Amino acid sequence: MKDKTATELINRDTLNIDLVGTEDMLIMLNNEDMKVAEAVRKCIPEITKAVDMIVRNFMHAGRLFYVGAGTSGRLGVLDASECPPTFSTPPDMIQGIIAGGDRALKEAIEGAEDSDKMALEDFEDYDICNNDTIVGISASGNAKYVCKFLEIAKIKKCKTIAITSNPAAKIKEFSDCFICVETGAEAISGSTRMKAGTAQKMVLNMLSTASMIKIGKTYHNLMIDLNPTNDKLKRRAVTIVAEICGCKERTAQNVLDLNGYKIKHAILFILYGLSFEEADKLLKEHNGVLRRIFEGQ
Repeated sequence: MKDKTATELINRDTLNIDLVGTEDMLIMLNNEDMKVAEAVRKCIPEITKAVDMIVRNFMHAGRLFYVGAGTSGRLGVLDASECPPTFSTPPDMIQGIIAGGDRALKEAIEGAEDSDKMALEDFEDYDICNNDTIVGISASGNAKYVCKFLEIAKIKKCKTIAITSNPAAKIKEFSDCFICVETGAEAISGSTRMKAGTAQKMVLNMLSTASMIKIGKTYHNLMIDLNPTNDKLKRRAVTIVAEICGCKERTAQNVLDLNGYKIKHAILFILYGLSFEEADKLLKEHNGVLRRIFEGQ
């Protein structure tokens, strides 16, 4: 028993989960879930370090890679895929890499988690350099694919971050920043898609969201760099422009319709009468940070 990680231990609070009624079963699961947010909170100092590391590399044209196997890999791919529509990031700026490739998103790929060879091949395929940040995700922290990927990244002098639920994780050896969210034994023993997976999702949301805020992708808490690819997001863009400019939504919509729903450009047109080209030049001079433009006016 001593050689088992915490996520593999038997949870004494849910021993009778197969005997109780449905409501009591769900209460047991919910009780376990409530432990996750507090466990993540305890890791905020390490998450802070990770965010600042990611932002520094972004400012030097670096990219962010999430690397994992199974559930951990799927969560990394999910967070990465949500950044382009939310923050208009280029597709290659934040990427998720899962052991076994895209097929592994839907089905288990035999041996992928334990393949050093696959990790080396994937590392080379993405042409990773020392300005990039690599985030290895593994509940146990011992997945060979993730360990090897981080090990290569360290050799290549990339900044490395590890997310795990095991204090004794092997990936700690290859990480510049070690984020260990101690979620303890799972409600269903070893099922790390549950509490450990929830913790990973929360940490990944914090890493990407905080990094985007720090490079100017929001103004206050408004998503000024979202990519309005559907009606819902277009309505949100109109609301954002109207809120920041203090104008009617009809005015905001008319400007956005004309400029292809470029939110920042619309704001600068309404507030300062800047043409699209003038706004574009000003945004480039201030690295796209709207607040810096406001402060300079």
